[in-house]
Amino acid sequence: MPPTLQERVAKTLSNIRNPRTGADVYSTQQVRDIASTPDGKVHLTLLLTRDDDPTLAKTIRQAVAGVDGVTDVQLEVKPVKLPDGPPAPAKSRMLPVMDQAPAAPARPSAPTPKHYPNLGKIIAVSSGKGGVGKSTVAVNLAVALAASGARVGLMDADIYGPNIPRMMGVSGQPSVINEKIIPLEAYGVKIMSLGTMIEADQPAIWRGPIVMKIITQFIADVAWGQLDYFFVDMPPGTGDAQLSLVQATQVDGALIVTTPQDVSVGDALRGVKMFQRVGVPVLGIVENMSWFECPHCGKPSALFGSGGGERLAKSVDLPLLGQVPLYPRVMEGGDSGLPIVNADPNSSAAKALSRIAAAVAAAASALKPA
Repeated sequence: MPPTLQERVAKTLSNIRNPRTGADVYSTQQVRDIASTPDGKVHLTLLLTRDDDPTLAKTIRQAVAGVDGVTDVQLEVKPVKLPDGPPAPAKSRMLPVMDQAPAAPARPSAPTPKHYPNLGKIIAVSSGKGGVGKSTVAVNLAVALAASGARVGLMDADIYGPNIPRMMGVSGQPSVINEKIIPLEAYGVKIMSLGTMIEADQPAIWRGPIVMKIITQFIADVAWGQLDYFFVDMPPGTGDAQLSLVQATQVDGALIVTTPQDVSVGDALRGVKMFQRVGVPVLGIVENMSWFECPHCGKPSALFGSGGGERLAKSVDLPLLGQVPLYPRVMEGGDSGLPIVNADPNSSAAKALSRIAAAVAAAASALKPA
């Protein structure tokens, strides 16, 4: 099997030696934060001390540019100060790029959240478990508010299952202008997702530091413009992505999506507690798949039980923002890129989601400035 682009870049860097130390720049981690895209663009960071030869940057750039499959090289040079005392022994590590998990990194200190006033109200849409329709809710809330005249952005932070591009009907890689990523747009919503940057079958096997870097880049390095609402579709659970988001920026509020099932409600409760523990107000609970409405007689059938969302809301003293019925066209629209609030606005599901969007806007406006 031929070596991958990542392996070819790593081999090239391991053959470049720092004249000051005599060691190669790869195993000593003098070159780090290496990432690549499917079309061959490579980004890397060089740590350079004042005693290092500045032409080392040119040598690295030219060497990586000559690697088979590389189409563009972005080299960021960061000045660093030499530590006092003898240097610590160098440790080799795997290349932390698209489909490789980095070796266990040093535990970083938690960064101070940065405020981005141009993003408007930053709202995380989360769930305790997968399969409850969290992304469906996020997409339709964003589209509903955009239809009302609001300026809306939607960031897909579910890096392990980035489905927002399919659900919004967008494809292709975003362009870069003046070192800013230009978000894709559909239904009046600006969209950013890892799903537009990697192959459909490419797994994201990443640990926390890489997750943090991706989320920070999607916030800081994207030309979002001035927004009123910035929805962030989180992966299910209470893991690295949730912590990375609240460390990267000041999140104004969170929505918790659940189904009526007790299993889903129990997981959603942990999601509520997680956001409360990190100081993010939870705006309320959204119950999805609340009942199935017969298309012939209109009679509702509670396929997944009933009352779970209301019980959860009462137990944590939060409002139940709405209940969304199970409607086949919601699923069909998610697969074909047709959000239900746009494709069938008169359906009961679309009306429920539009009411929830209005409730979210009201709850967000009542929040104190971050």
